[in-house]
Amino acid sequence: MPAKTIMIQGTGSHVGKSVITAGLCRILRQDGFRVAPFKAQNMSNNSYVTCEGGEIGRAQAVQAEASGIEPSVHMNPILLKPSSDLGAQVVVHGKPVKTMQAREYQFHTSTFIKQVRESLNYLMNQYEVVVIEGAGSPAEINLQDYDIVNMRTAEMADAPVILVGDIDRGGVFAAFIGTLELLPPHWRERIQAFLINKFRGDISLLQDGIDYLMDRTQIPTLGVIPYDSELRIMEEDGLSDERIRNNGVIPAKAGIQRSLDPRVRGDDRLRIDVIWLPRISNFTDFHYLDQEKDVSLTYLREIPSRFPDVCVVPGTKSTIADLEFLRRSGFGRWIQECVKHGTLVIGICGGFQMLGKRIFDPEGTESNCSEAEGLGLMPSVTVFEAEKATKRIRAKHLESGIELSAYEIHMGKTTVDESVIHDGIFYRKGNVWGTYLHGIFDSEAFRNYFLNELLKKKSLDPITSNILSQEDPYDHLADLFRSNIDLNLFYKILNKEVGSLKHA
Repeated sequence: MPAKTIMIQGTGSHVGKSVITAGLCRILRQDGFRVAPFKAQNMSNNSYVTCEGGEIGRAQAVQAEASGIEPSVHMNPILLKPSSDLGAQVVVHGKPVKTMQAREYQFHTSTFIKQVRESLNYLMNQYEVVVIEGAGSPAEINLQDYDIVNMRTAEMADAPVILVGDIDRGGVFAAFIGTLELLPPHWRERIQAFLINKFRGDISLLQDGIDYLMDRTQIPTLGVIPYDSELRIMEEDGLSDERIRNNGVIPAKAGIQRSLDPRVRGDDRLRIDVIWLPRISNFTDFHYLDQEKDVSLTYLREIPSRFPDVCVVPGTKSTIADLEFLRRSGFGRWIQECVKHGTLVIGICGGFQMLGKRIFDPEGTESNCSEAEGLGLMPSVTVFEAEKATKRIRAKHLESGIELSAYEIHMGKTTVDESVIHDGIFYRKGNVWGTYLHGIFDSEAFRNYFLNELLKKKSLDPITSNILSQEDPYDHLADLFRSNIDLNLFYKILNKEVGSLKHA
């Protein structure tokens, strides 16, 4: 019997659809269902490699983890990875197809919807419930003819829709009603409930607005999810402005008041700076470092007035363009000064390529520039090729003997002293090292080793585990939802027992 389906759509981007989907997946799993996530089309440079060797959006990998299952390319059949303001690499069923501009992609949507249907049918035949995530807003009237990720997916899955709005940004009631007003009647009928997300304050003050929504639309509000600064679910597409500053140090988890050990207060804390590249990708590599109480992790848009303990040049979707940004902004010189100062400089994926001597792109795989000079901090040379490396890796860190799981997503091959770098191996030269491995800091054992080496350098005591909370973040999320939504109504919507989609 095909799975039951339910869809999470939003009044706009960044309203919390990905986290809401993950939380509902965990609740359904806790309640005994075999559940899977699905997003027809995702636009994100944060990606993950499945066991099939395919590339999907990182959010769907997170949702699969919440569901207790292995991520699959069918959970995100179409992935768009922006490489410029106008173009994006199109990844279909885990494999790159072509870099397209928006109009070319729109021309191909009738073809891509076949892959969407194939993946959706696969999941619906494998699981009992499929929780579907939309993208942006279904009410983007200029895109509705080409939109294959919102209401057309809902129709394909015959899914009732929960519409999510972010009240922290303001205007949530107008956003709900405006979305309904801009939808054709047959799509409007699919919306079975509103869900208010990220509320701060006295919930009783919302009741007049909730009553008005019901009177105006005859659609109930499923619940009000409070703003929770201690959620440890990975962010998907971008970090909010409160997480990125032009200068100075941000607390590793914005909004959290910590009771820190005196030995790591002030200048004694480990300072890790990640350069916020214009085309940054996979900043989720630093999610678990961001949780460590010993760490003050900063995303930098401008050069700071002090040197950190660690400077990271992260992954990027456009290596040569972001290398030019480093030079133009002065970050390139600053990174070299960091090395002289004794800062540990790390390059990951595209950042690893930038730290080398030269980058070649003879076939125009990534750029119109056929050759670029690197920062010269490593004796490495990278040559871009058309074939993309996407694979899961089991590796051993030779200095510590620690084994870890990670993954590679990159174009091109890198050689060091004419030897090709294989399987994401680390290369270290003094206080500079690089790797193609994404997710290395997800390993608690490696993360502790890494931080302890830094603490030792500062004559501070070692740690065994420093994560703020050891509670399963998905269980925490599920508890938050259970306390703040009408689960009885949720299951009635899932079973199509209420609203305009009620079974005859």
